[in-house]
Amino acid sequence: MATITTERSDLTVVGMTCGGCAAKVQSALADVDGVVDAQVNFATSRATIRHDGRDDAAFVAVIEGLGYTVRDAADLEAAERARSDDLKRRFLFAAALTVPAMVISMVSRLHFDGWAWLVGALVTPVVFWSGAVFHRATWANLRHRTTTMDTLVTIGTLAAWTWSVVVLLRGDVHVHGADTPESASGHVYFETAAVIITLILLGKWLESAAKRRSGAAIRALADLGAVTAQLVDGRQVAIDDLEVGDRFIVKPGEKIPTDGVVVDGRAAVDASMVTGEPVPVETVTGDEVIGATIATDGTLTVEATRVGAQTALAQIIRLVDEAQGSRADVQRLADRVAGIFVPVAILIAVITLNAWLLFGDGIDDAFTAAVAVLIIACPCALGLATPLAIMVGTGRGAELGIIIKGGEVLEDTRTVETVVLDKTGTLTEGEMTLARIVTGPETDAGLTRDAARIESRSEHPIARAIAGSSPTDDLQGGPNVEEFQALAGRGVTGVVDGRPVIVGRRSLFSSIETTVAEAADAAEAKGTTVVFAGRGDQATAAFVVSDQVKATTATAVAALQRAGMRTVLLTGDNATTAQAVADEVGIEEVIADVLPDEKAAVIERLRADGRRVAMVGDGINDAPALAAADLGIALGTGTDVAIEASDLTIVSGDLRAVGDAISLSRRTLATIKGNLFWAFAYNAGAIPLAAAGVLNPMIAAAAMGASSIFVVSNSLRLRGFEGSRSSD
Repeated sequence: MATITTERSDLTVVGMTCGGCAAKVQSALADVDGVVDAQVNFATSRATIRHDGRDDAAFVAVIEGLGYTVRDAADLEAAERARSDDLKRRFLFAAALTVPAMVISMVSRLHFDGWAWLVGALVTPVVFWSGAVFHRATWANLRHRTTTMDTLVTIGTLAAWTWSVVVLLRGDVHVHGADTPESASGHVYFETAAVIITLILLGKWLESAAKRRSGAAIRALADLGAVTAQLVDGRQVAIDDLEVGDRFIVKPGEKIPTDGVVVDGRAAVDASMVTGEPVPVETVTGDEVIGATIATDGTLTVEATRVGAQTALAQIIRLVDEAQGSRADVQRLADRVAGIFVPVAILIAVITLNAWLLFGDGIDDAFTAAVAVLIIACPCALGLATPLAIMVGTGRGAELGIIIKGGEVLEDTRTVETVVLDKTGTLTEGEMTLARIVTGPETDAGLTRDAARIESRSEHPIARAIAGSSPTDDLQGGPNVEEFQALAGRGVTGVVDGRPVIVGRRSLFSSIETTVAEAADAAEAKGTTVVFAGRGDQATAAFVVSDQVKATTATAVAALQRAGMRTVLLTGDNATTAQAVADEVGIEEVIADVLPDEKAAVIERLRADGRRVAMVGDGINDAPALAAADLGIALGTGTDVAIEASDLTIVSGDLRAVGDAISLSRRTLATIKGNLFWAFAYNAGAIPLAAAGVLNPMIAAAAMGASSIFVVSNSLRLRGFEGSRSSD
């Protein structure tokens, strides 16, 4: 069966006013021929379409045909600011006219001759100018036979205004406080229409401002980078003109322009804005640095290794941007409800009107109850509940150096109860150093030198440590290595000057010389790694290699266990060394002697046993296991392959951030559920009250605005999340 290749298009949609708008656009895009999947996020104003490669013009035509506008992503902030300013102007204008209209309407002593005409004059521009944002959207929706929240606002306010004009022209206005029933034959609802529009505009203005604040994290990331770089020859060049291999100078207090490796100098580099690490890291020649971090107290000469879209910062921005546009599974129910809610609300309002009339109540009371149903049914909060929480949560994560790849990840964290940890580079520093060389009576003089020469052909961290046991000149000037072969996860073999050499695990040898074996056992018992060397089946020498456990590892493991998770060490190292490391940091379960291609199978086996597994790793050999786990967590100090295979990325190498990532994900999911609960509860509880006449339209409008403000403020609380590293 042929594989279908899909392309992805991201379009910025301007003009959506509620979750119903987003659902409408999403449905229309999904119906376009060749579209595999379409997702529209109201909070981020983004439409993400996966399709068979057709031109974006087809999607733009569909969106604009629905009455919305497609803008460049770069113009979105300006468009959002303009919309927020417009809402503010309309609200202030409406409030200035609504307050006196409401006071005159409510205070019977102000009911002078012609008071209703004055109120009508004050309210009319509120309904038709301030409320034009709702009416235009309603008209565009009706042209396409759809309804949204704007439809409810327009029907409710225009019905109230039209009824009031009819009563006014009929000369039948109710006079508050009059004693005779004849004087109470007709109510005017001018102030109701004005108050509804004013309150909803206030809610929309606050909502717009909150959406802009929630997107501040990704805008702040984009603003982190330097603008220019000073090359070693003294020239100043724009960041966009930097190329891989260019060398530039970073002075104290300056931002590092792009990713690179230090070729000269030293400095304490503050990477907190990218990694979330509060403590500057001492950086010297040979160390890698990330663009946008700051050299605080020294001068560095850096050679660029990644530029433009390939830099760590650019990739972080891309991942956060994609995550903020994603949707959690829990949102699907909300989407379905929002899509049918408006026509159902209109039907309920019609039923309410007729029911009141059927039971003999007056037209005024029936009309009031029906309008209240229309206004209180607006599903604004429902449309914001999920996307706004995802925006704020992923944005806060980015500030802490935690990249959450999407809404689905939030739900995966909920049930994780086992955390599997790689050893090298995850629990340990990943910088292998040669502690000592063990030889025995049967070791020939050139074995260790030949073993170092063989290992110089390998890129493995342990191999590099062993290669360092011989001077560089010796390695370069001696005989060539022939028949070199790397045995994945086991070791290497080759021939040097006609002499065979085998370097690697115990399993490569049938026996080990006694003196070497005793020394190796003692070294492994202390948690160090031992690599054996020999000419044939017997190992006659050994290299003791150590990798320092990170200072924060034990604290991180303890935090995971306090959160109710079982920890497992999964490593290719031998069982003795692995157990010693596990005992040192407090890990409960050890799975050792696992070859790289077996790690994913171990994860699958744990899952088959009924466990929900998170895998934490940093190397290429961890990528299959990261992908196989229910939740893959990559340390950003590792490889791009591992990061791409994971669900969560920790930009720094601090294992404590794993607990922070899981806690933040769970808190974000809890916020989403809280938002959805109250959004549903508000509508479910308020609509019957409105239909029963308990809530009048003005109270309904205030309650509707309050529900949206609650969802917004509840989501913004995630900005206060503090990770365990904040106390450093």
